[in-house]
Amino acid sequence: MEPDAPARTREPRGFAVTYWLASYGLYLGILTPILGGLAVRVQNMVGLEAAPAVLGLVMGVGSLFALVAQPLAGRLSDRTTSKFGMRRPWILAGVLVAGVSLALVGVVPAVWMLLVVWCLAQIASNFAQGPETAAVADQVPHLRRGFISGLAGTATPIAILTGAVILNAAPSDALRSLVPALLATAFGLLFVFTLKDRVRTQPPAERFSWKEFFGTFYFNPRTHRDLGWAWLTKALIMFAFGALGGFLTLFTGAQFGLDVPAQLAFNLSATMVQVAAMVIVSVIAGKWSDKINRRKPFVTLGGVLVGLGVIVVALSPLAGDAGLTVILVAEAILGIGAGLFFGVDQAMCIDVLPDEDSMAKDLGVLNIANTLPAMVAPFLAGTIFIPIGTALFGGGYSVWFAFAGVVGIIGGLLVTKIRGVK
Repeated sequence: MEPDAPARTREPRGFAVTYWLASYGLYLGILTPILGGLAVRVQNMVGLEAAPAVLGLVMGVGSLFALVAQPLAGRLSDRTTSKFGMRRPWILAGVLVAGVSLALVGVVPAVWMLLVVWCLAQIASNFAQGPETAAVADQVPHLRRGFISGLAGTATPIAILTGAVILNAAPSDALRSLVPALLATAFGLLFVFTLKDRVRTQPPAERFSWKEFFGTFYFNPRTHRDLGWAWLTKALIMFAFGALGGFLTLFTGAQFGLDVPAQLAFNLSATMVQVAAMVIVSVIAGKWSDKINRRKPFVTLGGVLVGLGVIVVALSPLAGDAGLTVILVAEAILGIGAGLFFGVDQAMCIDVLPDEDSMAKDLGVLNIANTLPAMVAPFLAGTIFIPIGTALFGGGYSVWFAFAGVVGIIGGLLVTKIRGVK
């Protein structure tokens, strides 16, 4: 017997608000370290020169664990027969463990300890995020998914902005990690205890075998071509979007001579510009895509603009004293592109899912397109592009940003290959 999923004309009352808060909290907890907190923490531990390689190691290994965690959480939640629901138990466990791990990021004294707690945070946050995203497919009808996707799309930039404010205002690494962790936990628990979760009354016909376990991380792109193209385009665009990450903070220190307080202050200014564009565009794009029943044009243009924004950052040193201003312009371009992408991409991905009975698993596999770039990009940046580019061209950060921007543009253009969605 399949899980109970009655037809709806709209999502349950209050779902949009609590889902937004849960998304915002989770993004705040995990993105605040990614977008500067880890860079500053590592810089304080090992110095500016050694920071890129250490940051790349910590972020890359953490993302490897995230790569495994979310599809597995989705598969397990699809099969869960608990009286408390299919999604709720996994979200609850993920939120609690992630909160503790994220709080520890700012206080552990050694790099190996930082690596361990960051990996735990990545595992737990993805165990929460996978079932949370599946709850959208459970609860929201097709013609409301663009709106919910657009609304959820605003959670990312607002979380980024809040995180930048916390990083700039908090006087210590401990508070820079503790405050986001507490907010992530509080909003996640609110979603858990208000979710009208689906309850599966009968277990799946097939036992959870090793074959099914390894199948958790895979789908056949020949059989499900649209899902394959959606995965690839998401991965390429997210590669470009995540290329700045903590490396923009290090870039302003290495290229423009900013010390840590100045790095964080500029990071806040850049984030405000990006977020203003993302929030406005994300809401408009989500609602507009519902109205005209089209997804691909928004995601295509979004990917191209994300890539262009990152390339402009790469070119900023050519502007001399105006370089920091050029980065702010680039952040505006990137923000518009990210608003288009985040505002519609989730709705497009849900629309191409092939099997209602394995939605969380398939969404988890799609999320590998988020986590795989987050694993590969820091490693490539910290160990290959930045050191080699610096040695050969004197501008390793610019070489890295230019490469990532081209990847994002290619991702945006390949969205046209998806046939089952307009």
